[in-house]
This record gives sequence, structure tokens and C-alpha cells, in this order.
Amino acid sequence: MTQLKEFMLLFRYEPSNEEPTQQQLDDIHKHWGDFIGGIAMQGKLVGTHQLGFSGKQITANKDITDGVYIADNHMLGGNMILKTASLEEAAELAKGCPILLMGGTVEVREIIPMN
Repeated sequence: MTQLKEFMLLFRYEPSNEEPTQQQLDDIHKHWGDFIGGIAMQGKLVGTHQLGFSGKQITANKDITDGVYIADNHMLGGNMILKTASLEEAAELAKGCPILLMGGTVEVREIIPMN
């Protein structure tokens, strides 16, 4: 039997000042529900989190500033942890992520257990 490993999918997207319509919100929620539900039905979902839109950043010298980190005009919107046999399998599952429909990206990283 193949040993499953945990992988984290990191969802990044370009923030927008435009408010989505109710229909757009309904469509987005359906896509996310189908994506997460499909992975859960395969028994590969460990957990998922959506991140809020506000935050604070703490620098090495302990300064605190308001706001979230935005790099290359993209911000982190959430994550998912899943169990698969390989990085390649996790990446294939990530291809179905709705963030891609919004012009965002998915980064897939292996989780290294802290022993």
C-alpha cells in the first residue's frame, strides 16, 4: 500500500476593489464547494481555510504594520491540506481549483512533519 503524504495548496489571487454580483458570488461558492467536496469524497481532504482580508505584519525588529502581504500584486487567500501519494498527484488535483478561474494561482508544497 502506498504511503500518503500531506501537501498544502496555497491559493493566491489579485485583489480587486470591484464588488462581485450576487450571481458571481453564488457561482464562486458553487465552484469551491464542488472542488473541495470532490477531494473530500476521494478521502484526500485533511482541511481547508479561507483567510480574512485584514491582518498585521510583524518585522524582524518587532515593528507591527497594518495590512496583508502582497507580492507580485497577489495576496494569499487561503489554503488546503490534502493527502496524496505524490506531489504530481496533488498538482493534478490543484488543476481543478476555482482560484484559477479568477486568474489566481495555486502553489503545491509538501508538508514536512516536525518531529
